[in-house]
Amino acid sequence: MTNTPSPEEIKQLELEGDIAADYLEELLDIADLDGDIDLDVDRGRASVAIVTEANAERWLRSLVGEEGEVLNALQDLTRLAVQTKTGERSGLMLDIAGHRQKRRNALTQLASEAIKRAQDSGEPVEMEPMNPFERKVVHDAVAEAGLRSESEGTEPHRRVVIRTDA
Repeated sequence: MTNTPSPEEIKQLELEGDIAADYLEELLDIADLDGDIDLDVDRGRASVAIVTEANAERWLRSLVGEEGEVLNALQDLTRLAVQTKTGERSGLMLDIAGHRQKRRNALTQLASEAIKRAQDSGEPVEMEPMNPFERKVVHDAVAEAGLRSESEGTEPHRRVVIRTDA
């Protein structure tokens, strides 16, 4: 069950996206990188993506980092820029060169395999440590499969445990 944002909430999320886009366009100009900004409202959050043509994508990947650490830092900075302008905490999601979408797809596949193991064995399945974005993707997949999941441990070793009991 998903909550559909109200028209007022959508307007606020669009404002967050606009502020984030302005901030990121300045960043791209300073770094002398080419990229277009795509704005959306997705899963009740402002969603901002920096995209470019496939042949220029390798330059944008420097804004992602090896395992997304630069992307996570840029997302935090962008959220702060939005919060500075609006006075409200932002849950904005930033994607660069499709990194988060690719990671979402891979995590959904991993979650499906772990769900099957839990269903076959009836035992809890503990996944590898993940950041909050990754855990959210797994929790969503588990809920969609009708199972229960919880996060256990402390950062940066927090992990999802999938359970078949209700």
